[in-house]
Amino acid sequence: MASGANDEELLRAGGAKGFGLLYERRVGLVRGYLRRRIGGQPEMVLDLVAETFARALERRGQFDPERGSAAGWLLAIARNLLADAIRTGRVDDASRRRLAMERIVLDDEQLERIERDSGSELERGLAALPDEQREAVERRVLDEEPYAAIALRVGCSEQVVRKRVSRGLAALRRNAKEGA
Repeated sequence: MASGANDEELLRAGGAKGFGLLYERRVGLVRGYLRRRIGGQPEMVLDLVAETFARALERRGQFDPERGSAAGWLLAIARNLLADAIRTGRVDDASRRRLAMERIVLDDEQLERIERDSGSELERGLAALPDEQREAVERRVLDEEPYAAIALRVGCSEQVVRKRVSRGLAALRRNAKEGA
């Protein structure tokens, strides 16, 4: 599978090599998303990233491009794993264990470097958006606020917020494809 393939092709038909390319392409996005949600817990972020990709590998046959992008699917997996980890007080590692993936153990220097660098892809992408789109995407996608609440907070219609989110996500996808 060529590295020029899109994320959906890599996930659905790329085999092990394609999945590896998808991982390289999207690990920064998933790590940045989780880091933003969790804050200063790099070990938990790494455990969640590992389980996100293990679960995606295990369940890639369930991915449906009609329902959204591969990146969105990965972020949904990460979001669900994070919610479970918060509820149970531990990161589920069932997929990693079934795939016989060992837990990654890092020293303090490696953890600090990851913490420093982990949000860069997501943060760069968001920073490149116009302020209105960035705020709409952050509130809707990252903070999961309802459209109506965002519209009330920023003082515009729900339809305008939806358009800002749509345009912002489209710009992030375009920029990600150009950078890949």
